[in-house]
Amino acid sequence: MSRSGRGHLRIYLGAAPGVGKTYKMLGEAQRRLERGTDVVVGYVETHGREQTAAMLDGLEVVPRKILDHRGASFTEMDLAAVLARRPEVALVDELAHSNVPGSRNAKRWEDIDALLTAGIDVISAVNIQHLESINDVVEKITGVPQQETVPDRVVRAADQIELVDMTPEALRRRMAHGNVYAADKIDAALGNYFRVGNLSALRELALLWLADRVDAGLQQYRSQHDIDSTWEARERVVVALTGGPEGETLIRRAARIAARSSGGDLLAVHITRSDGLTGANPSALAQQRALVESLGGTYHQVVGEDVPDALLSFARAENATQLVLGGSRRSRLSALFTGPGIGSSAIRDSGDIDVHIVTHSEMGRGRLPRMHGSLSRRRLIYGFALAVALPPLFALLFSLGDDTLNLTSNVLAFLFAVVVVALVGGLWPALLTAVAGTLVLNWFFTPPTRSFTITEPNNALALSIFVLIAGLVSSVVDRAARRTRQAARSAAESETLATLAGSVLRGETALPALLERVREAFGMTSACLMERVDTDELTETWHPLASAGTPTCRRPEDGDAEIPGRDNLVLVLQGRSLAADERRLVGAFAAHAAALVDKARLSEAAAEAKPLAEADKLRTALLRAVGHDLRSPLASAKASVTSLRSSDVDWTDGERDELLETADESLDRLTRLVDNLLDLSRLQAGVLPVFPRPMALDEIMPSALAELGDSSAAITVDIPHTLPLINADPALLERVLANLLANAVRYSPTGRPPMVTGSSLGDIVEVRIIDRGPGIPRQERDRMFAPFQRLGDTDNTTGVGLGLALARGLAEAMHGSLQPEDTPGGGLTMVVSLPVATLRPDDAPVPGSRERSASGPEVQG
Repeated sequence: MSRSGRGHLRIYLGAAPGVGKTYKMLGEAQRRLERGTDVVVGYVETHGREQTAAMLDGLEVVPRKILDHRGASFTEMDLAAVLARRPEVALVDELAHSNVPGSRNAKRWEDIDALLTAGIDVISAVNIQHLESINDVVEKITGVPQQETVPDRVVRAADQIELVDMTPEALRRRMAHGNVYAADKIDAALGNYFRVGNLSALRELALLWLADRVDAGLQQYRSQHDIDSTWEARERVVVALTGGPEGETLIRRAARIAARSSGGDLLAVHITRSDGLTGANPSALAQQRALVESLGGTYHQVVGEDVPDALLSFARAENATQLVLGGSRRSRLSALFTGPGIGSSAIRDSGDIDVHIVTHSEMGRGRLPRMHGSLSRRRLIYGFALAVALPPLFALLFSLGDDTLNLTSNVLAFLFAVVVVALVGGLWPALLTAVAGTLVLNWFFTPPTRSFTITEPNNALALSIFVLIAGLVSSVVDRAARRTRQAARSAAESETLATLAGSVLRGETALPALLERVREAFGMTSACLMERVDTDELTETWHPLASAGTPTCRRPEDGDAEIPGRDNLVLVLQGRSLAADERRLVGAFAAHAAALVDKARLSEAAAEAKPLAEADKLRTALLRAVGHDLRSPLASAKASVTSLRSSDVDWTDGERDELLETADESLDRLTRLVDNLLDLSRLQAGVLPVFPRPMALDEIMPSALAELGDSSAAITVDIPHTLPLINADPALLERVLANLLANAVRYSPTGRPPMVTGSSLGDIVEVRIIDRGPGIPRQERDRMFAPFQRLGDTDNTTGVGLGLALARGLAEAMHGSLQPEDTPGGGLTMVVSLPVATLRPDDAPVPGSRERSASGPEVQG
């Protein structure tokens, strides 16, 4: 069978173990098998559940691969066998599982990715607590840290995600009936992890996470099909902010509206106006933004010519269901001059978006607005209406009057009409009024009347001056309006650039967030930063670095506007063409985006160089330190073996035993040194395998003391038998304690041997190794944990200074810590802190361990 293309991934998402993910997955496999699909089981974990195991009947199961690790055997999915089998569909359970060291990949989701790349469809399952983004939230809810996680992007990239839902009460009944865990684990599980509150919270997390994923798909569908109407799939509340004192009232009111429905979104938007009516207070907007984000909302800034239209466009683009506006601060007198307010216009054009007008203490306290020269379309219409109406009206009034008014008076009256029209409508309506006034004056009031002939030079001069003055007045008024509009536009641009500068100062470096801000601010459907990666004489190859919105451009030619960031970077916008002044402003964003790309690449280069520098430093220190320490035990062992092989000396049995013992001790020292070096290198590389399990602290102390040989006889051990179980890797903990005890014995004065004590505090167990030696100054305590350090030690025959560095590294690898403290009365106390073990509902009790207190289980799959 030959298949091409990438396979499809289907994931069953559950809120907790036992909801039926594996059962549903096997049911889907049986249905596909009945339809003739080639289905195999790559890895399915039934957890001993009979109903789940029965669903495997008839399905081909690929044998698992057996791996040996640290004396134990483990089974994992045989990835190579599944790839060689090349089925149409493979079932791979437990998406977040960590593979046993020695496997091809460290995580199972990487195995699944390999199957998908090979064109094989995969069906898998995962619990909500294993998602990386909410791992810490789950720990706060349940008190149980999850060791195995999967990146959210892996799950979000699935072609299908199906929620396997079950109420907490139903799940607890399943557990009580023995359908989830064995009888000896049911009580512990029900009393810890599977409490009703925990299950309800996990269920809500699963529902909300999946709702966000579905919502993203809905937004993409609406964008692809050009759907502008609001689909009320979930409540989205948009609150409009002006930077005024009423902003906090509006935000809190909108937050309460959004909170009425579970999963409601709060979006705050500030429209940067370009018509001269901005006046926003930047500090007030910054405070309001902080309040919005503290309430779980998001802040947006949009440039718009018409505020109501920009608000509604933003709301429709975000599929908002409700719009919250503040009551107008304008006084009644101000409303007479400026017409309908933002609220009235928004209500009129809102369509299926509900508009809330919120009252506040600043309503109606505004002053009469200053006259601005930015002429709206409404003012142009009014101007032309006056231009058409005033000349005939003045002609009628002067015709009905007596003959006392001369041409000069008439000209001044019509000049007044021109000025009024210029103030209302600008240049073109005023010019129309001037032309119409000239014709009316010439026809009705210039002898000979009822004709366009002018006989007297004075009348011709008067009409000429009238036309000239009317044109000049109109030009001055229109120029003032244009300058005011340009100043307002510059203010809007400055405000947008100030926001950009503020994001830089706040350290916001996410490139997609910057592109989303550009897209919103300029009303675009998508924004994409592209890089030219290959150029020849005929073609150019472009690679998208980041994008916001849909659809995503593949080439600069696909967009409506191209703004260069630098030679090989271009910001591509889709939605509309940009004006010249807008291109200048977008250019600042493009330059900042290019700077972000450079910064990210420099950071990556620095991050890549840092391990190399550290490795070089470590290598130099290692060569300096081990030059003698490797030769010393080798020399002792070689001398002893050479002496034994010599035929020139007749050794007695006692001397022969002494030489063998010297060789054995030297080789043991060399083995410990090499083991320490290897473990330290694994720690620094992040590949040291750790297998923690619940265990008693006093179980490990005998083996740790045995490492010291005869010198351990004087050590006092005082560990209470009532301590709770700890969660640790026995082999690693033995190494930690042995290193610390050896260090304590070495520095303890004669007659004052070290002491080991244990205690518990909350969910932490502390082991204290106490010595009465010289101690270490506080300023040197951080340096003593660096590899190859021997503070105050001149005896170079006792090691290379790895003990403390390795002990701290191993403790941290087990999610614990190692800290030094002063011993009262003199000396040093090393404190090893380890987490209290939790009872796993899917694990049997540890053989040989006593019953201990536990807080709750860590659950997988």
